[in-house]
Amino acid sequence: MSLALDRLYHLHWVMPELARSAQPYMGFYRAFLRPHGFKSIINLRGPNPDFGWWHQEKRAAESLGIAHFDVKLSSKYLPARSGMAELFNAFDRAGTPLLLKCSGGQDRTSLAAALYLLHRQGPGALAEAMGQFAFWPYLHRPKPHQLWLREFPGYALREAGGLTLGDWARTRYDPQGFARFLDDKGMGTSFRAFQAEAPG
Repeated sequence: MSLALDRLYHLHWVMPELARSAQPYMGFYRAFLRPHGFKSIINLRGPNPDFGWWHQEKRAAESLGIAHFDVKLSSKYLPARSGMAELFNAFDRAGTPLLLKCSGGQDRTSLAAALYLLHRQGPGALAEAMGQFAFWPYLHRPKPHQLWLREFPGYALREAGGLTLGDWARTRYDPQGFARFLDDKGMGTSFRAFQAEAPG
């Protein structure tokens, strides 16, 4: 059952402390999560209190003693500074093994896994981080408005300079600056819009 669910939910281990997956839409949350001993889940779809899957996920995590973090990212919208800050805050707070998950486990999860590798291992891990955007085995095949995803990790490293990625994301990241960078590369249509900043 465990191996079948891992395949069904597109589970892949990035490193011993980090795995990535799709949304367990078909149920069996506990049977999927329990064998891997996850300490934390970062849900990249953000809080969704109007949907049953979100409540089911929260209940399953709580019953297994897994910390659950909601971080709202979009594969179509450039991330807000508040969204990036929320992601790196979750990286710092989450116990491991950690599971990153979005809807299909292909796009937002690729970005988050790449940033986690850089956050933990530093700039020397850029090639490994970029491997998270591979078609195989991750099935990342971006649409025209998702092409910005692959550009973000390298851009973040260059802009961070001497700062850690987390500190840069929290204090210096500027979505408009990233948009200008994309436009200069002829990629001005590689995203649809800007993600809204969190209130406050």
